Amino acid sequence: MRTSILKSLKPDIIVEMLDMAYAFENWSKVMERADMLYQCVQCIHEERQEHRTKGLPLPYIHTERPLIYYHGFSLQMRGVAHQKMGQVDQARACIDQYVELGWMEELGETGMQVMQEFRHRAQVNRYALEIEAGHAEMLEEYVNILLEHPEECIAGLRTIVEAAVRYRWQIDRVLHMFASQVQVVGREIDSSNNGNMYHYCYHRALYEQCMGRQKKAVEFILQALRLADELEMNRYFKKCVALLESLRECATEEQVGRYRAFLEEIG
Repeated sequence: MRTSILKSLKPDIIVEMLDMAYAFENWSKVMERADMLYQCVQCIHEERQEHRTKGLPLPYIHTERPLIYYHGFSLQMRGVAHQKMGQVDQARACIDQYVELGWMEELGETGMQVMQEFRHRAQVNRYALEIEAGHAEMLEEYVNILLEHPEECIAGLRTIVEAAVRYRWQIDRVLHMFASQVQVVGREIDSSNNGNMYHYCYHRALYEQCMGRQKKAVEFILQALRLADELEMNRYFKKCVALLESLRECATEEQVGRYRAFLEEIG
């Protein structure tokens, strides 16, 4: 992308575009926009370096966060896109890049805090990547990290349950450890964690079905159905309806009643 175009872009606008592509799980678009953000930040950084070398005043560019944030976020999202497309080695390489961002000059106190945050994200995401790749031996360490950082609970459980369904792991002990935290998050659900909560509930339903606990599976798919409606994601909603219909014969009358009432409510 030409330098003149990069200079006209605003990092915060690109972050919004990235968040939207992530919400729609359009991983090629996530990759494209992560690269755009990376190039934009590099352009700003190089221009500042040039001015600093020449002893000129640094050009002012309004951003909501320190420049280091956009650099780390572009690498993190690029890693996520590689991970979701099954490109594990490339995802690992991205994590290796944003685990250490201290090379950026003039960080200041806020920049140092951002650097530490990305160091933490790299640690958590490295474990999530290995769990998603089927490395069950990493599960205990990942669970310990989630226990130390409750704010990561739902995103982490989503990763664990998805892996359990894919690799046929038995994770009842892990789920029991986080039961109370999931209930708290479920009561305080908002737009910031709806997506992870949906995927957790949907895959938890699949897990319970695999374990032969059909009524429990119905309970989780009912939760996922409501979240899919709140997310206004039609494909999520259709997946939930299809799974619930396949489990209808195993559902209680009360569960079927709630399902019908919900369909009437949104109809």
